[in-house]
Order: sequence, then structure tokens, then C-alpha cells
Amino acid sequence: MAGNIITIIGGKGGVGKSQVAANLAFAYAAEIRAKTLLLDFDQKACGDQNIITGLKSKKNLKELSEFAGAIDPRSIQLFTTDHKAGVSFIGMPTEPIAATQVNEEGLGKVLKAMTNLYPVIIIDGGCDLTPLTLKALEFSTLIFIVVSPDLLAVNQSKRMYTDLVTMLFPKDMIQILVNQAVNGHPVSPDVIGKQIGKPVFHAIPRDDASCIAALSRSVPVMVGGKGPFSSGVTDCVRKLVQKNVLKTLEKIAKPQDVGAAAAGASKEGPSDDKKRDMWTELKSRVHKSLVEEMDLKKQDDNDPKAKIILREQTKKMVVELLGKEETKNVLGTREDMNRIVKEILDEALGLGPLEDMLADKTISEIMVVGPKKIYFEQKGKVRKSEVTFTNDRQVMNVIERIVAPIGRRIDEKTPYVDARLADGSRVHAIIPPCAIDGCVITIRKFPDKRLDYKDLVKWGSMTEGMADFLRISVEAHRNMVVSGGTGSGKTTLINMLGGFIQANERIITCEDSAELNFPQDHVVRLETRPPSLEGDGAIDIRCLVKQTLRMRPDRIVVGECRGGETLDMLQAMNTGHDGSMTTVHSNTPRDAISRLETLVQYAGVGLPQKAIKEMIASAVHMIIQQSRLDDGSRKVLYITEIGGMQGEVITLQDIFTFKQEGMGKDGKIIGKFMASGFIPKFIEKLEAKGYKVPRGLFNNG
Repeated sequence: MAGNIITIIGGKGGVGKSQVAANLAFAYAAEIRAKTLLLDFDQKACGDQNIITGLKSKKNLKELSEFAGAIDPRSIQLFTTDHKAGVSFIGMPTEPIAATQVNEEGLGKVLKAMTNLYPVIIIDGGCDLTPLTLKALEFSTLIFIVVSPDLLAVNQSKRMYTDLVTMLFPKDMIQILVNQAVNGHPVSPDVIGKQIGKPVFHAIPRDDASCIAALSRSVPVMVGGKGPFSSGVTDCVRKLVQKNVLKTLEKIAKPQDVGAAAAGASKEGPSDDKKRDMWTELKSRVHKSLVEEMDLKKQDDNDPKAKIILREQTKKMVVELLGKEETKNVLGTREDMNRIVKEILDEALGLGPLEDMLADKTISEIMVVGPKKIYFEQKGKVRKSEVTFTNDRQVMNVIERIVAPIGRRIDEKTPYVDARLADGSRVHAIIPPCAIDGCVITIRKFPDKRLDYKDLVKWGSMTEGMADFLRISVEAHRNMVVSGGTGSGKTTLINMLGGFIQANERIITCEDSAELNFPQDHVVRLETRPPSLEGDGAIDIRCLVKQTLRMRPDRIVVGECRGGETLDMLQAMNTGHDGSMTTVHSNTPRDAISRLETLVQYAGVGLPQKAIKEMIASAVHMIIQQSRLDDGSRKVLYITEIGGMQGEVITLQDIFTFKQEGMGKDGKIIGKFMASGFIPKFIEKLEAKGYKVPRGLFNNG
């Protein structure tokens, strides 16, 4: 029959927690007339148990945690020191640095094996919920929080009790043990119980004389003689034994269905599909009850402290609501409990199943297609996620939670929206009736750290020489169009180019959803606005570009040209705002020219085709073609200069290109960046002004 583990912890230091733990082990050995094991898990007060018991283990807890062999009666003798009173002891390393190096995972495996060797194991768990202490609590049958009749100790014990309940340890498993109790003291056990919110299990009388005498002789109080303290500890043990407390708690503390499948038990248990449905139904019921109990809409999105407090309050409420539900067939382990609490919290306060993906730095894009299909892009490859939404309503709630803080709206009248998250990630959502299979969300994540040219060179998107040339081009006020397909990295590239702009220039950006993030101080950021409920008040990109011309810009940066604003952008480039930038969707530099021609016609001014071409040839100096290749990598395929008009055709001259040579065994594209050898016309003009531009940039050597 497996033994039980009792872990002793304290809300604060000075409550006599280590003294209680040691003497509890000796009292148990005397009461049940069997060997007990005392383990010191207190990393802060390492070595205290050596003094209290007068014992020093042959090997310490750190060495035990690193032991690779099997734990049996013979091997355990290598670590323990035995007391004639029937207690075996393994202590913490006395060196503080060594104490912090104890492997809690290794000890977890050891604890499981030790319950087969000892009927009772007492662990001194310290006064902090460290990873090591939590590992002990995971395997414990009973947790004693030791508290003294002191208001500060009571307050800290209340905090610890609340933390344990929030961590989903059953309330019956946690008991309050009062140490140093004094008759007639204003902070009585009843007062302590009311303050903590849990009745006191037992009170041990104050006995300074016996405790001090025992410590001075390095002998446990239980061994040194009789007194109020030793009688109190003995009474506590007898109460545990006579009332079969540990046997009762075994069923609560250790889930019954762990490993049931391996044991061949209960073929009548719910199937995986049935369990998933029960899981979803349980989440829905608890979420509904949570909304009825708490007003979750009152959260202040701009106050981080208020968010933390609200999350903790909500977490406690979720735990209470789950306690009222029948969860036996759904939640078998504490990990299940932790997971369902997190999922409910994410749904109630965050973006539901998207929260973990948003936190994952390796995921660059998240794509939701209805409640049951979530895809994500990781390292350039698209994969399907195992997590799903509960229903369409939950997806809609996530969309509303995204758009509300930035003043956007989405409904049947306007079933689509562009928005952004607090971290700057771009969001597009479209809902039924336009989206047939349910609400669709597309989130383009951006890195926390602003990427610069060094990052792009390191990732193989361009060479150092290409980056130097682009820096020279930006500083020389060349008008640039970044061209590429969806997800090719146009925004990242234009952010990098913006970083080359001199700090003394005034930059104005115009975007549908603010994504550009330039390092300069003098940046004016403008964003479009959708129409109001009445259908008026809309402000589009074209309107913003016109406004910038009255705001004394040195450079105008348009996030993307996709309509009539292209005409205004070209006119701005032609009228003294050199060095401006924009992006367009196209596959090659030649396609980018055709795309610009088409977009100018959207302005509806009826310009002849030749006039449009002449405007483009005069306004745009360079086209940078960015593409995402088959292996998921993003590269600058062309840096091309516009040379003017020859008859009816705009001339293009490639300066740098990427030449693909094949595919490696690992699926990665093999190729190299090539310089054409052509020297751009503006380089000669710069050199005439006194700039020194290394001609080696344009050679493949």
C-alpha cells in the first residue's frame, strides 16, 4: 500500500514551520510504530533541519535529484541518515548556491517511488511557493500551512492559502496548523480561521523553554522530553490517524482515472469525441455563469495593473464555478483543470484560443476560418492548429474585442474591418453573410523589436552591398516603390528603408491600419476612418494624402497604394517631396509599372495613357521587388532603376537581382544575389556634389 506525503509550509518566516515539520515526523514514527521519512525542501533556510534534528544525511537532496538509478530499500540507504527514534532524514545542501540547483523534476520521480518505501513522508516546504515546493505539493496528500498568532503571519498565510486554491489544490487538502498558541491571546485560533477563511485544524501550545532547550542540544523536542509543544504535536498526529484523514484525502488529492486506459479499466468511460463535446459544454456553461456573476466589460484596457487584478478576480470566480459543476468525467488531472481555467479566462478576457499563438514569437500569421479551423504560419510554412473556438459567437466576440478599442465597428451593414492589436499586429476580419463558412480573421504579427537591415542581411533577404546601396538611395532622396505579393515582406522592407531617413526630416505616413514604425522622432502618423452608422464621415487614403501636402512634409510614406490615391502620391513625388515611398501589389518591376498605370486611372481624371506613363517615369526613381519563395523565405529579387521614357515604353534597368540555381535536400532554395554592373545615373550626380560612393557595390566581386 502506497504511503502518504504531508508537506509543511509557512506564510512567513519565524512561525516555527521547520520545528513543527521535524517533530511531526518523530511524532508519527512513535504513533504508527513505523519508519517515517523527513525531507528538507526549504531552499532559503537550507541546513536548519540539520540543527533541529541533529542529523546530517549521507548525501543531500541535490544529489538525490540527480540520482539515475532505481529507488529501492537498498539504494535509499545511500542518502538517508537514520535516527534511533524511527526517522530517516535527507537534508538540503547547506551551500545556498547548491540549494538553488536542486532538480525538481528529478525529485518528482523520486517522491513517487518513495511512497512505496515509507508509510508517511514529511516535507519541510519552506515559506515560498518555489518550483521545488510546488513539486512536493503535487505529490502531497495533505498540506499544512503553519501560522502563529500574529496578524502579519495570518495575513501572509491567507495569501498563501488563496494562491493554493487558485492553483486548483482542493480546499480539503489544505489545513491550517496554529503554532505558539496562547490561551486568551486576542489572535485566537477562531480569529485566525475567520481571517484566512478556513477553520483551524489544530493548535500547538507555545512552549519556548522546551523548544529553545531542544535547539541548543540539536535534539528534536519529541525526543528531548515532554512538554506542551510535544503534547500538541502528538495530539495533532493522533487526530490525523484516528480520523483517517490521510485515507480520506487520498481520493481527493490524487485523481482516480489517471492511467485508467493503461490499466484496462472502465471501457464504459467517455470516448475522445464525447469528452471533447463535454469539455466544450462545460466551458460554455461556466463562461455563461461567469458573465452573469461579473461585469467583464468594465475592464480598463489602458491600465496594466487593473488588467492583472481583474484576471486574478476572474480566475478565482472560474475556480468557484467549476467547483459547483460535475467535472469527474471531463477533468481527470490538475493539468486538465489548469487548462480549462486558462481557456475560459482567455475567452472571457482575451482572444480565446489565439492567445497562445499571439504569444509565440515564431508564428508570423494567424488565419481563422470559422470556429473549427485555425491556421498559422511558422517559419514560412502554413500549418493547421489543433485548438479551435467553441462556436461562431466566440469568434465574433474576439473580433468585437479587437475592433472596439480603436473605434472601428463590424456588422451586417459593414461586414468587414481592418484593425490592429495593441502590439501593432494587423488584423482583417470579415463576417457572414460575406463569409460563407463563418467569421474569418487574419492577423499579421509584427516582431517586438523593430527589424533593421542587419536582420534582413542575416536572414538572407539581401546582401550587405544591397543594403548599403538602399541606404545611399534613401539619403539621396530617391522616390521608391516597394513591390511584392501578399505576405512577401513589403511592410518590413519599407520599415527598414524608413530607418535610413535622416533624423532632421519631417515624415508623414498614411495607412489604412497603422503598421509603419520608424525610429525617428519627427513622424506624423495618419490613419483612415470608416464611415459612421449613418454612412458618412469616411476618410480614405486619398483624402489623407491630400492633407499631407498642407503639412510641410519632407517625405510622404503611403502604406499601400490601391486606388486613386496613387495619382496624388505621384504628383507629390513630382512636386518637391523627393524621397517618398509606397508599396503596391505586383510580381515583377514591369508589372509594378502596369499596376501604377491602372491605379492612376481609378482617380477618374481621364488622363491619356502616355501622360500617365510620363508621370510615373518622372516621379518614381526605383522599384524594389520583394517576394516570398517556395521554401517560405523572403528575398529582394530585384532592385531596379527607372530610366525614363523611350517612345511609349518606360525603361527599366536592374541594378541587383537574385538568381535561383536550384533546391537543396532540406527544401531550401539555393541561389545568389547578382549585381548587373550597371551604375545608376543618380550616383554620378551624388559624386558631382562631393559624395563618395564605392563603385565596388556594383561589382559581383
